[in-house]
Amino acid sequence: MEAIAKLNNCPTSPRKMRLVVDLIRGERVEKALYILKYTNKEAAIRVEKLLLSAIKNWELKNEGQRPEDAQLFVKTIMVDGGRQLKRLRPAPQGRGYRIRKRSNHVTLVVDSKNVEPQN
Repeated sequence: MEAIAKLNNCPTSPRKMRLVVDLIRGERVEKALYILKYTNKEAAIRVEKLLLSAIKNWELKNEGQRPEDAQLFVKTIMVDGGRQLKRLRPAPQGRGYRIRKRSNHVTLVVDSKNVEPQN
């Protein structure tokens, strides 16, 4: 049984977030947490909190089971572009250069490898 966690409007560019997300795609949850803990990027902190949230969501769905016994892994993780805040930076000769402050949406799905039959 899978559990989902979402992070919307995270103020990091999608390109920077994808660098971190690609490190943990398909990994076991324990290994993914270690990878994120020792990754020296700001986006890793946010993805680590999101992964912990997905694990808690899985525990709520599957009461009585422990995540360690279920062999949880990161099934899918996607980064989509969010809204852009448009700002103007002063430029020479009275012009203005547009700055696009990007944000992103992250969707993380955690699933268990050993599937037990439902009664």
